[in-house]
Amino acid sequence: MISLSFVVGVIGNIISVFFFLSPLSTFCRKVRNRSIEEFESFPYISTLLSCTLWTYYGVTNPGSFLVATINGFGVVVELIYVALFLIFAPPRIRAKTGILFGLLDVGFVAATVLVTQVVVHGDQMRINVLGFLCAGLNIIMYGSPLAAMKTVTTTKSVEYMPFLLSLFVFFNGAIWTLYAVLVKDIFLGVPNGIGLLLGIAQLLLYVMYSRKRSITSSGEWKISERLVTSSSKMDEQIQVQSFN
Repeated sequence: MISLSFVVGVIGNIISVFFFLSPLSTFCRKVRNRSIEEFESFPYISTLLSCTLWTYYGVTNPGSFLVATINGFGVVVELIYVALFLIFAPPRIRAKTGILFGLLDVGFVAATVLVTQVVVHGDQMRINVLGFLCAGLNIIMYGSPLAAMKTVTTTKSVEYMPFLLSLFVFFNGAIWTLYAVLVKDIFLGVPNGIGLLLGIAQLLLYVMYSRKRSITSSGEWKISERLVTSSSKMDEQIQVQSFN
């Protein structure tokens, strides 16, 4: 009989696929324009690091097959995103991306595997070390859009905080928190609980500034309409005067 935790895990995998693919339309537009503009690469580098270590955790920890499969998929997707930064980003962001990728996604991952295999003894101790590490990095992954949230509050614009990404941060945090409760995995539960709260905060911010933008746009339209109407009346008066 299929357990509830397995069903929730499968749903979590499906939602996570959408979470990883949510920036795809933005990247497609940027590739067509051959420019990443001022988008930051750190959220994708940190997500790649998190996915890589969660895949390692899922392979190491018995019964975590669903964690390993979805994060393995995430590794592939995030590698593509990072590669696009290395190809299309301005020189400053490209250099920053290359350095962070080398230090975190290559160097840190290699060091983690080496230490846990050589220095840490015992399967349970290895799982605990990886769990603490993955949980911390998952919090960083969820917290990385805080930079975008700061930009939103500064510019009063949600242009650099894609709605779909914020939406799936919320859904992803919610479903994996539920899964963690069902399987009693605190390493999954803590970071995804925080992710759920951050997802709610991002959605509230998006609604607030989208509404302000709509009000502003509506006000500008009304002012434009009044100017056009006034101009039309003035033209009519000029025409009447000329006929007289």
